[in-house]
Amino acid sequence: MGLRIKYHEGQTPLDEEEKEGLLIPSIATRGELDEFEQQNIEEAIQWALMRTRKAEEILTEEFICKVHEKMYANVWKWAGKFRKTNKNLGVDKWQIPIELKKLLDDARFWYENNIYQPDEMAIRIKHRIVSIHCFPNGNGRHSRLMADIIIDKLYKLPVFSWGANNNSTENEIRKMYLKAVRAADRGDIHLLLAFARS
Repeated sequence: MGLRIKYHEGQTPLDEEEKEGLLIPSIATRGELDEFEQQNIEEAIQWALMRTRKAEEILTEEFICKVHEKMYANVWKWAGKFRKTNKNLGVDKWQIPIELKKLLDDARFWYENNIYQPDEMAIRIKHRIVSIHCFPNGNGRHSRLMADIIIDKLYKLPVFSWGANNNSTENEIRKMYLKAVRAADRGDIHLLLAFARS
């Protein structure tokens, strides 16, 4: 019968080949998938936030991929690997490494030259990562964890609250999050900055 996923607004649909990357064949519904992914993500948060890390490690393609792998490796074969298909959002699949390199070059410059306040630095990086849409799935959750790692490890500030809710389910908090991301897409980062600390 296969995996049946009902997508919420703003979620990226998986193609059939990506669905075949599911490592737990007994998962059949969105709820079951969310539960297994959440367990894996909680392990990844422990891994990411319990160690001392420096900008030279965090602001690299290798680390960005490693974080995604840690978040999803127990659930998906393609965890930590760039997507091989184009999606309803994000750059063309061939542009992912190029756009990610541009982002990381910018991020290192911003960090080394104190261009932005800490929260804005982390949120700008989060927004660019999710805009590139590096992976087949989990890009929003991945980019939020990357922002948390940056704010915690580079600036020693508390991680973001992200509306203090699960933003992967259909609810008012998710609608606020998507509105903030879309405003950032248009060049206004303020709603996303405010949402991150709400």
